[in-house]
Amino acid sequence: MVKAERKHNIEDAAMSKPQQDDINTFRREVLAWYDENRRVLPWRALAGNTSDPYHVWLSEIMLQQTVVAAVIPYFLKFIEKWPRVHDLAQADNDDVMTAWAGLGYYARARNLHKCAKIVSEELRGVFPIAQKALQELPGIGDYTSAAIRAIAFDKPAVVVDGNIERVMARFHAVTEPLPAAKKTLKALTADYAEGQKNRSGDFAQALMDLGATVCTPKSPKCGLCPLPYGCDGYKQAIAETLPRKAPKKIKPEKHGLVYWVENGLGEVLLEKRQDSGLLGGMSGLPTTEWHEKGRDVDHLKAFQALMKEKKNGEVYHSFTHFNLSLKCVAVAVQKDEIDVSGLYYWSDIKSLKAQDFPTLFSKCLTMWR
Repeated sequence: MVKAERKHNIEDAAMSKPQQDDINTFRREVLAWYDENRRVLPWRALAGNTSDPYHVWLSEIMLQQTVVAAVIPYFLKFIEKWPRVHDLAQADNDDVMTAWAGLGYYARARNLHKCAKIVSEELRGVFPIAQKALQELPGIGDYTSAAIRAIAFDKPAVVVDGNIERVMARFHAVTEPLPAAKKTLKALTADYAEGQKNRSGDFAQALMDLGATVCTPKSPKCGLCPLPYGCDGYKQAIAETLPRKAPKKIKPEKHGLVYWVENGLGEVLLEKRQDSGLLGGMSGLPTTEWHEKGRDVDHLKAFQALMKEKKNGEVYHSFTHFNLSLKCVAVAVQKDEIDVSGLYYWSDIKSLKAQDFPTLFSKCLTMWR
Protein backbone atom coordinates (compact mmCIF):
# COMPACT_ATOMS: atom_id res chain seq x y z
CA MET A 1 0.00 0.00 0.00
CA VAL A 2 1.04 3.62 -0.51
CA LYS A 3 2.26 4.87 2.87
CA ALA A 4 4.13 8.09 2.18
CA GLU A 5 2.64 11.24 3.75
CA ARG A 6 1.69 14.11 1.44
CA LYS A 7 0.84 17.65 2.54
CA HIS A 8 -1.15 19.78 0.12
CA ASN A 9 -2.17 23.38 0.65
CA ILE A 10 -5.09 23.71 -1.75
CA GLU A 11 -5.87 27.31 -0.87
CA ASP A 12 -2.57 28.71 -2.12
CA ALA A 13 -2.15 25.99 -4.76
CA ALA A 14 1.22 24.99 -3.33
CA MET A 15 0.66 21.29 -3.90
CA SER A 16 3.64 19.00 -3.66
CA LYS A 17 4.12 16.43 -6.40
CA PRO A 18 4.02 12.74 -5.46
CA GLN A 19 7.46 11.18 -5.26
CA GLN A 20 8.44 8.62 -7.88
CA ASP A 21 8.36 5.77 -5.37
CA ASP A 22 4.81 6.76 -4.43
CA ILE A 23 3.83 6.91 -8.11
CA ASN A 24 5.27 3.47 -8.81
CA THR A 25 3.52 1.96 -5.78
CA PHE A 26 0.22 3.64 -6.62
CA ARG A 27 0.28 2.32 -10.19
CA ARG A 28 1.33 -1.16 -9.10
CA GLU A 29 -1.48 -1.43 -6.53
CA VAL A 30 -4.14 -0.03 -8.85
CA LEU A 31 -3.17 -2.26 -11.78
CA ALA A 32 -2.99 -5.36 -9.56
CA TRP A 33 -6.50 -4.58 -8.31
CA TYR A 34 -7.70 -4.04 -11.88
CA ASP A 35 -6.32 -7.37 -13.04
CA GLU A 36 -8.57 -9.06 -10.47
CA ASN A 37 -11.62 -6.78 -10.64
CA ARG A 38 -11.89 -5.23 -14.11
CA ARG A 39 -15.42 -4.69 -15.42
CA VAL A 40 -16.50 -6.60 -18.50
CA LEU A 41 -17.87 -4.02 -20.94
CA PRO A 42 -18.83 -4.65 -24.58
CA TRP A 43 -16.37 -2.06 -25.94
CA ARG A 44 -13.48 -3.13 -23.73
CA ALA A 45 -10.87 -5.60 -24.93
CA LEU A 46 -10.32 -8.68 -22.82
CA ALA A 47 -7.10 -8.91 -20.82
CA GLY A 48 -4.13 -9.30 -23.12
CA ASN A 49 -6.07 -8.32 -26.25
CA THR A 50 -5.77 -5.15 -28.32
CA SER A 51 -8.62 -2.64 -28.18
CA ASP A 52 -10.51 -1.81 -31.36
CA PRO A 53 -10.10 1.98 -31.92
CA TYR A 54 -13.56 2.12 -33.54
CA HIS A 55 -15.14 0.57 -30.43
CA VAL A 56 -13.18 2.84 -28.11
CA TRP A 57 -14.10 5.98 -30.05
CA LEU A 58 -17.78 5.05 -30.36
CA SER A 59 -18.11 4.20 -26.67
CA GLU A 60 -16.30 7.33 -25.52
CA ILE A 61 -18.57 9.57 -27.60
CA MET A 62 -21.62 7.81 -26.17
CA LEU A 63 -20.27 8.00 -22.62
CA GLN A 64 -19.92 11.78 -22.71
CA GLN A 65 -22.30 12.95 -19.93
CA THR A 66 -24.04 9.55 -19.99
CA VAL A 67 -23.77 6.62 -17.57
CA VAL A 68 -22.43 3.21 -18.60
CA ALA A 69 -25.73 1.37 -18.04
CA ALA A 70 -27.54 3.68 -20.47
CA VAL A 71 -24.81 3.41 -23.11
CA ILE A 72 -24.45 -0.39 -23.31
CA PRO A 73 -27.65 -1.12 -25.32
CA TYR A 74 -26.97 1.77 -27.70
CA PHE A 75 -23.39 0.65 -28.27
CA LEU A 76 -24.52 -2.90 -29.02
CA LYS A 77 -27.18 -1.62 -31.42
CA PHE A 78 -24.69 0.55 -33.30
CA ILE A 79 -22.11 -2.23 -33.57
CA GLU A 80 -24.73 -4.64 -34.87
CA LYS A 81 -25.99 -2.17 -37.50
CA TRP A 82 -22.59 -0.70 -38.39
CA PRO A 83 -19.77 -3.14 -37.45
CA ARG A 84 -16.98 -0.96 -38.90
CA VAL A 85 -16.37 2.75 -39.14
CA HIS A 86 -16.79 2.45 -42.93
CA ASP A 87 -20.31 1.08 -42.39
CA LEU A 88 -21.23 3.96 -40.09
CA ALA A 89 -19.80 6.48 -42.55
CA GLN A 90 -22.00 5.11 -45.34
CA ALA A 91 -25.15 5.08 -43.20
CA ASP A 92 -27.98 7.51 -43.85
CA ASN A 93 -27.83 10.41 -41.40
CA ASP A 94 -31.49 9.99 -40.45
CA ASP A 95 -30.85 6.33 -39.59
CA VAL A 96 -27.97 7.34 -37.31
CA MET A 97 -30.08 9.99 -35.58
CA THR A 98 -32.95 7.52 -35.12
CA ALA A 99 -30.59 4.90 -33.64
CA TRP A 100 -29.27 7.57 -31.25
CA ALA A 101 -32.76 8.71 -30.17
CA GLY A 102 -33.18 8.69 -26.39
CA LEU A 103 -29.46 8.93 -25.62
CA GLY A 104 -29.58 12.73 -25.54
CA TYR A 105 -27.09 15.47 -26.42
CA TYR A 106 -27.84 15.03 -30.11
CA ALA A 107 -24.94 17.13 -31.34
CA ARG A 108 -22.87 14.08 -30.40
CA ALA A 109 -24.72 11.98 -32.98
CA ARG A 110 -24.30 14.58 -35.71
CA ASN A 111 -20.58 14.86 -34.97
CA LEU A 112 -20.28 11.07 -34.70
CA HIS A 113 -21.50 10.65 -38.27
CA LYS A 114 -19.31 13.50 -39.56
CA CYS A 115 -16.27 12.01 -37.82
CA ALA A 116 -16.95 8.54 -39.23
CA LYS A 117 -17.06 9.97 -42.75
CA ILE A 118 -13.72 11.74 -42.30
CA VAL A 119 -12.00 8.69 -40.80
CA SER A 120 -13.43 6.42 -43.48
CA GLU A 121 -12.98 8.63 -46.54
CA GLU A 122 -9.92 10.74 -45.70
CA LEU A 123 -8.00 8.57 -43.23
CA ARG A 124 -8.76 5.17 -44.83
CA GLY A 125 -10.51 3.95 -41.70
CA VAL A 126 -7.52 4.56 -39.40
CA PHE A 127 -7.95 6.71 -36.30
CA PRO A 128 -4.98 8.99 -35.48
CA ILE A 129 -2.83 8.23 -32.45
CA ALA A 130 -1.74 11.77 -31.60
CA GLN A 131 -4.12 13.75 -29.41
CA LYS A 132 -3.76 16.88 -31.51
CA ALA A 133 -4.79 14.98 -34.64
CA LEU A 134 -7.68 13.34 -32.84
CA GLN A 135 -8.93 16.71 -31.62
CA GLU A 136 -9.16 17.93 -35.20
CA LEU A 137 -11.98 15.43 -35.76
CA PRO A 138 -15.62 16.44 -35.08
CA GLY A 139 -16.83 15.77 -31.54
CA ILE A 140 -13.44 14.86 -30.07
CA GLY A 141 -12.10 17.14 -27.36
CA ASP A 142 -9.40 16.98 -24.72
CA TYR A 143 -10.83 14.15 -22.62
CA THR A 144 -12.02 11.96 -25.49
CA SER A 145 -8.74 12.29 -27.39
CA ALA A 146 -6.80 11.29 -24.27
CA ALA A 147 -9.07 8.29 -23.67
CA ILE A 148 -8.73 7.08 -27.27
CA ARG A 149 -4.95 7.54 -27.24
CA ALA A 150 -4.54 5.64 -23.97
CA ILE A 151 -7.14 2.89 -24.35
CA ALA A 152 -7.04 2.23 -28.10
CA PHE A 153 -3.30 2.69 -28.62
CA ASP A 154 -1.78 2.19 -25.12
CA LYS A 155 0.02 5.53 -25.31
CA PRO A 156 0.57 7.80 -22.28
CA ALA A 157 -2.26 10.33 -21.88
CA VAL A 158 -3.93 12.18 -19.03
CA VAL A 159 -7.44 10.72 -18.90
CA VAL A 160 -9.69 12.40 -16.34
CA ASP A 161 -13.39 11.58 -16.14
CA GLY A 162 -15.71 12.03 -13.15
CA ASN A 163 -14.63 8.75 -11.58
CA ILE A 164 -10.94 9.62 -11.81
CA GLU A 165 -11.56 13.11 -10.43
CA ARG A 166 -13.21 11.53 -7.40
CA VAL A 167 -10.36 9.06 -6.82
CA MET A 168 -7.75 11.81 -7.03
CA ALA A 169 -9.71 14.26 -4.88
CA ARG A 170 -10.03 11.68 -2.13
CA PHE A 171 -6.55 10.21 -2.38
CA HIS A 172 -4.98 13.67 -2.12
CA ALA A 173 -7.69 15.22 0.11
CA VAL A 174 -8.38 18.01 -2.38
CA THR A 175 -11.00 20.17 -0.64
CA GLU A 176 -11.20 22.86 -3.29
CA PRO A 177 -14.67 22.52 -4.85
CA LEU A 178 -15.41 21.58 -8.42
CA PRO A 179 -15.31 22.90 -11.06
CA ALA A 180 -12.43 25.10 -9.80
CA ALA A 181 -10.50 21.98 -8.70
CA LYS A 182 -10.47 20.41 -12.17
CA LYS A 183 -7.07 21.86 -13.06
CA THR A 184 -5.56 20.59 -9.80
CA LEU A 185 -7.03 17.12 -10.24
CA LYS A 186 -5.82 16.87 -13.83
CA ALA A 187 -2.31 17.87 -12.75
CA LEU A 188 -2.34 15.17 -10.08
CA THR A 189 -3.53 12.56 -12.57
CA ALA A 190 -0.74 13.61 -14.93
CA ASP A 191 1.81 12.82 -12.22
CA TYR A 192 0.73 9.17 -12.33
CA ALA A 193 -0.03 8.87 -16.07
CA GLU A 194 2.71 10.74 -17.90
CA GLY A 195 6.07 9.19 -18.60
CA GLN A 196 4.81 5.63 -18.24
CA LYS A 197 5.88 3.23 -20.97
CA ASN A 198 3.25 0.52 -20.65
CA ARG A 199 -0.33 -0.26 -19.66
CA SER A 200 -1.54 3.32 -20.19
CA GLY A 201 -4.96 2.11 -21.27
CA ASP A 202 -5.27 -0.35 -18.41
CA PHE A 203 -4.23 2.31 -15.90
CA ALA A 204 -6.86 4.77 -17.13
CA GLN A 205 -9.56 2.10 -17.10
CA ALA A 206 -8.40 0.87 -13.69
CA LEU A 207 -8.96 4.31 -12.19
CA MET A 208 -12.35 4.53 -13.90
CA ASP A 209 -13.37 1.13 -12.50
CA LEU A 210 -12.03 1.98 -9.05
CA GLY A 211 -14.16 5.11 -8.98
CA ALA A 212 -17.22 3.37 -10.41
CA THR A 213 -17.22 0.31 -8.14
CA VAL A 214 -15.24 1.10 -4.96
CA CYS A 215 -14.59 4.83 -4.60
CA THR A 216 -18.25 5.55 -5.28
CA PRO A 217 -19.91 8.95 -4.81
CA LYS A 218 -21.86 7.78 -1.76
CA SER A 219 -20.73 5.24 0.82
CA PRO A 220 -17.29 4.49 -0.68
CA LYS A 221 -16.12 0.94 0.03
CA CYS A 222 -12.81 1.93 1.58
CA GLY A 223 -12.35 -1.55 3.04
CA LEU A 224 -12.13 -2.94 -0.51
CA CYS A 225 -9.83 -0.24 -1.86
CA PRO A 226 -6.25 -1.17 -2.78
CA LEU A 227 -5.08 2.27 -1.59
CA PRO A 228 -6.73 3.15 1.78
CA TYR A 229 -3.58 3.60 3.84
CA GLY A 230 -2.13 6.04 1.33
CA CYS A 231 -5.40 7.93 0.95
CA ASP A 232 -5.37 11.32 2.67
CA GLY A 233 -9.16 11.58 2.47
CA TYR A 234 -9.49 8.23 4.25
CA LYS A 235 -6.94 9.14 6.90
CA GLN A 236 -8.67 12.46 7.56
CA ALA A 237 -12.11 10.79 7.61
CA ILE A 238 -13.39 13.16 4.89
CA ALA A 239 -13.33 10.83 1.88
CA GLU A 240 -17.10 10.66 1.53
CA THR A 241 -17.35 14.47 1.39
CA LEU A 242 -14.99 14.68 -1.60
CA PRO A 243 -14.88 15.96 -4.21
CA ARG A 244 -16.72 19.02 -3.00
CA LYS A 245 -18.85 20.95 -5.43
CA ALA A 246 -19.85 24.56 -5.75
CA PRO A 247 -23.58 25.13 -5.15
CA LYS A 248 -25.69 24.37 -8.20
CA LYS A 249 -27.42 27.21 -9.94
CA ILE A 250 -31.19 27.00 -10.10
CA LYS A 251 -32.30 25.94 -13.58
CA PRO A 252 -34.50 28.37 -15.45
CA GLU A 253 -38.00 27.25 -16.42
CA LYS A 254 -39.27 27.31 -20.01
CA HIS A 255 -42.64 26.45 -21.51
CA GLY A 256 -44.42 26.03 -24.84
CA LEU A 257 -46.94 23.94 -26.78
CA VAL A 258 -46.59 20.51 -28.38
CA TYR A 259 -49.07 19.22 -30.96
CA TRP A 260 -50.62 15.90 -31.82
CA VAL A 261 -52.06 16.58 -35.29
CA GLU A 262 -53.94 13.58 -36.64
CA ASN A 263 -55.70 13.21 -39.99
CA GLY A 264 -58.45 10.79 -40.90
CA LEU A 265 -56.04 8.35 -42.55
CA GLY A 266 -54.36 7.10 -39.39
CA GLU A 267 -51.39 9.45 -39.75
CA VAL A 268 -49.82 11.95 -37.39
CA LEU A 269 -47.83 15.05 -38.32
CA LEU A 270 -44.13 15.00 -37.47
CA GLU A 271 -41.47 17.67 -37.70
CA LYS A 272 -37.85 17.18 -38.79
CA ARG A 273 -36.05 19.69 -36.59
CA GLN A 274 -33.32 21.84 -38.09
CA ASP A 275 -29.77 20.56 -37.64
CA SER A 276 -28.69 23.39 -35.36
CA GLY A 277 -29.95 23.85 -31.82
CA LEU A 278 -31.35 21.54 -29.18
CA LEU A 279 -32.57 18.17 -30.54
CA GLY A 280 -31.16 19.30 -33.89
CA GLY A 281 -31.68 16.92 -36.80
CA MET A 282 -34.18 14.80 -34.86
CA SER A 283 -37.77 13.99 -35.77
CA GLY A 284 -40.49 14.73 -33.27
CA LEU A 285 -43.89 16.26 -32.76
CA PRO A 286 -44.31 19.89 -33.77
CA THR A 287 -43.72 22.41 -31.00
CA THR A 288 -43.73 26.13 -30.59
CA GLU A 289 -40.59 27.92 -29.51
CA TRP A 290 -39.81 27.49 -25.84
CA HIS A 291 -39.95 30.68 -23.79
CA GLU A 292 -39.09 31.69 -20.26
CA LYS A 293 -41.93 31.37 -17.79
CA GLY A 294 -44.14 34.44 -17.70
CA ARG A 295 -44.10 35.00 -21.45
CA ASP A 296 -47.20 34.06 -23.46
CA VAL A 297 -46.86 31.41 -26.17
CA ASP A 298 -48.82 31.75 -29.41
CA HIS A 299 -49.89 28.79 -31.53
CA LEU A 300 -47.76 27.95 -34.54
CA LYS A 301 -48.95 29.94 -37.55
CA ALA A 302 -49.44 26.76 -39.57
CA PHE A 303 -52.06 25.56 -37.07
CA GLN A 304 -53.59 28.84 -35.90
CA ALA A 305 -56.65 28.71 -38.17
CA LEU A 306 -57.29 25.06 -37.29
CA MET A 307 -57.31 25.34 -33.53
CA LYS A 308 -60.35 23.44 -32.39
CA GLU A 309 -58.03 22.35 -29.67
CA LYS A 310 -58.36 19.78 -26.97
CA LYS A 311 -55.64 20.09 -24.35
CA ASN A 312 -54.37 16.87 -22.84
CA GLY A 313 -52.35 18.00 -19.88
CA GLU A 314 -48.61 18.75 -19.82
CA VAL A 315 -45.33 17.01 -20.44
CA TYR A 316 -42.32 17.85 -18.27
CA HIS A 317 -38.68 17.31 -19.18
CA SER A 318 -35.38 18.44 -17.69
CA PHE A 319 -32.52 19.40 -19.98
CA THR A 320 -29.00 20.14 -18.77
CA HIS A 321 -29.48 23.88 -18.53
CA PHE A 322 -33.24 24.33 -18.09
CA ASN A 323 -36.51 22.61 -17.21
CA LEU A 324 -39.30 22.49 -19.79
CA SER A 325 -43.07 22.12 -19.55
CA LEU A 326 -45.13 21.72 -22.72
CA LYS A 327 -48.91 21.96 -22.86
CA CYS A 328 -50.21 19.20 -25.09
CA VAL A 329 -52.71 20.05 -27.81
CA ALA A 330 -54.52 17.40 -29.88
CA VAL A 331 -55.92 18.49 -33.23
CA ALA A 332 -57.93 16.52 -35.82
CA VAL A 333 -57.61 17.85 -39.38
CA GLN A 334 -58.16 16.94 -42.98
CA LYS A 335 -54.89 15.98 -44.63
CA ASP A 336 -54.99 18.84 -47.12
CA GLU A 337 -55.51 21.43 -44.38
CA ILE A 338 -51.82 21.30 -43.42
CA ASP A 339 -48.97 22.44 -45.64
CA VAL A 340 -46.41 19.66 -45.21
CA SER A 341 -43.70 21.32 -47.27
CA GLY A 342 -40.46 22.08 -45.49
CA LEU A 343 -39.98 20.44 -42.11
CA TYR A 344 -43.38 18.74 -41.68
CA TYR A 345 -44.36 15.28 -42.90
CA TRP A 346 -47.07 12.67 -42.21
CA SER A 347 -46.24 9.33 -40.59
CA ASP A 348 -48.36 6.24 -40.01
CA ILE A 349 -49.41 6.18 -36.36
CA LYS A 350 -49.12 2.39 -36.09
CA SER A 351 -45.46 2.53 -37.17
CA LEU A 352 -44.42 5.01 -34.48
CA LYS A 353 -42.14 3.66 -31.77
CA ALA A 354 -41.48 5.82 -28.73
CA GLN A 355 -37.87 4.57 -28.53
CA ASP A 356 -37.14 6.04 -31.97
CA PHE A 357 -37.64 9.58 -30.68
CA PRO A 358 -35.85 11.84 -28.19
CA THR A 359 -37.07 11.31 -24.63
CA LEU A 360 -39.15 14.49 -24.64
CA PHE A 361 -41.25 13.23 -27.56
CA SER A 362 -41.29 9.67 -26.25
CA LYS A 363 -43.15 11.03 -23.22
CA CYS A 364 -45.66 12.72 -25.52
CA LEU A 365 -46.18 9.58 -27.63
CA THR A 366 -46.64 7.42 -24.54
CA MET A 367 -49.31 9.80 -23.25
CA TRP A 368 -51.27 10.01 -26.50
CA ARG A 369 -51.14 6.40 -27.62
